[in-house]
Amino acid sequence: MTINATLLGQAISFFFFVLFCMKFVWPPLISALRERQATIAEGLAAAEQGAQAQEVAQAEADKMLGEAKTQASEIVSQAQKRHNEIVEEAKQNAVLESDRIKSSAQAEIDQEVVTARAALSKQVSSVAVAGAEKILQREVDPKAHAAILDDLIAKI
Repeated sequence: MTINATLLGQAISFFFFVLFCMKFVWPPLISALRERQATIAEGLAAAEQGAQAQEVAQAEADKMLGEAKTQASEIVSQAQKRHNEIVEEAKQNAVLESDRIKSSAQAEIDQEVVTARAALSKQVSSVAVAGAEKILQREVDPKAHAAILDDLIAKI
């Protein structure tokens, strides 16, 4: 009987222990587990939201990168266009300057030709007068014979 009484005492003690645990130990454990479960669920939801936000941010970054590349391409094409315009403008200015220099040089040449002709005609007239003096053995007056000398100059 002592074995049965011990067994019965242990069963009653175990029953009170289970009641005590159900009354005082299990509720805090269950609430702590539920809080932990809620925290984990919140963390998972936040991680999911973070992943979605990351996908949206990645899509936005890709979009901005595409826009930046397009804008950079436009800037490069505008710079190339401006470069071509500047080169073309420089070519036109060079052609205009070349034409101006050519016309200035031509004017100088024409002026020097006129000057050389005038000097040459004076020299020719004095040579003609000297030649006529020798031929005639007398002095020819250039003022008196200016019309004849002008005809001679015109022929030369």
